[in-house]
Amino acid sequence: MTKYETLLIHKNDGITTIQLNRPEKRNAMSPTLHREMHDALRSFEYDKETEVLVITGTDKAFSAGQDLKEYFYANKDNERDREEIQRISHEWRHQILNFYPKPTITSINGYCFGGAFTIVASSDIAIAADEATFGLSEINFGSIPAGVVAKAIIGEMEFRQALYYSLTGEQFNGKRSVEIGFTTMSVPLAQLQEKTLQVAQMLKGKDRHALRATKEAFKGIDIRNLSYEESRYWLKARLGQLTNDQKSGNWIEHGISQFIQGTYAPGKGAAPKVKE
Repeated sequence: MTKYETLLIHKNDGITTIQLNRPEKRNAMSPTLHREMHDALRSFEYDKETEVLVITGTDKAFSAGQDLKEYFYANKDNERDREEIQRISHEWRHQILNFYPKPTITSINGYCFGGAFTIVASSDIAIAADEATFGLSEINFGSIPAGVVAKAIIGEMEFRQALYYSLTGEQFNGKRSVEIGFTTMSVPLAQLQEKTLQVAQMLKGKDRHALRATKEAFKGIDIRNLSYEESRYWLKARLGQLTNDQKSGNWIEHGISQFIQGTYAPGKGAAPKVKE
């Protein structure tokens, strides 16, 4: 397994955890970190030992956002390097992570600022520590939540809350992040790792084809902007593809037949997984 300068990788029984590891910079995203995250995500994308992906931070921070010195200032006069790292940064935080073929969880253990909001927004499930500190601090150095940050937050947060925190730079905690729709849930910091593992184990027990199809059904097209008829045909197409992907163990032959046989109850848990 590749050893990275700015990341720590942990693998445990189907769950792969990537820790952003620049604690002296509150895990701010440098060009090196962007390149390494791009590489790591690609390497685990079709890794059979990775069923669920977790992203978290080391020490007291999830990520303080972009490293203002290394990401912005150091490249201000080098157009080629600036555009290259912007492309890599955008690719892994949106194009790769948002449409990752496996379920993803962000476990927000501390400071989460600026560009780090895109990691949270692109993940499927975001679990924050109650004590975590969030902030869109761009306004404080005379900028805006640019790149994909504004787009990311407006898709997750309530509109007026997104605008308020973008205009003021005011910080908020993990509990507030749930209230405004940015994260899925929050728990006390002491319980964060346990809760993240619990959710990851739950996801790991589901059919991998169904997990991917569900993600694609929600993320491939914004069904909120489709009519009911358009949604019906889109989801029907995804269901047909899912049945084909599952082959002999498809959801009708495997999932429903086992329910009829009394093997399990869908309301209480997943059907036994088919060996592939």
